[in-house]
Amino acid sequence: MLTETMINEIINGTIATLYMTIFSTLFSYLFAFPLGIALVITRKDGLYPLLGVNKVLDAIVNLGRSIPFIILIVVVIPITKLIAGKSYGPTATIVPLVIAAVPFIARLIESSLLEVDNGVIEAAQSMGASIPTIILKVLIPEAKTSLIVGATIATGTIISYSAMAGAVGGGGLGDIAIRYGYIRYQTEVMMVTVILLVIIVQILQIIGMKIATKTDKRIRN
Repeated sequence: MLTETMINEIINGTIATLYMTIFSTLFSYLFAFPLGIALVITRKDGLYPLLGVNKVLDAIVNLGRSIPFIILIVVVIPITKLIAGKSYGPTATIVPLVIAAVPFIARLIESSLLEVDNGVIEAAQSMGASIPTIILKVLIPEAKTSLIVGATIATGTIISYSAMAGAVGGGGLGDIAIRYGYIRYQTEVMMVTVILLVIIVQILQIIGMKIATKTDKRIRN
């Protein structure tokens, strides 16, 4: 049976996981959105073709996505210490979470924007719309549903990353699962943390998909 102290630990771990997920997702999108847009508009057939820039951005994104998160946490420890003042705990974990999530989210954003019908973009261009106007009033609104689905997927991925961070003192439910469930062989703690992580992901998935469905113009509500 779980003791009162253990229950409090799990509650605090759940709060820490949500804290890491929310802020990591927000900061990741802050950097990934401009990167995803840049990948789209600098393509050969983009609004502002710059093949050299596109290749560099593409290489950076591919490199970022190819590094396993558990290794990335260790590699960026100096950066984490510089930004957060320490290399452990929920706040410090946000730094590697953002670094790991930005390339992944940028690809999701790129994929969503590329789904927009070229006819709509050409129509805006024929009316003399500038590139910023096309991005803000055509690309993003037309890709809104796909972007929301992508955000839902990204959030679930960041939660799984935060759980992995527990292996190196990242805090949250992953940390509790490692310290109590794995090291101390407390199977019930491991099971509770896994169930909570699954519940959190499922709730976020349901909310995200409902919002996406509401915004999908192809579906009649």
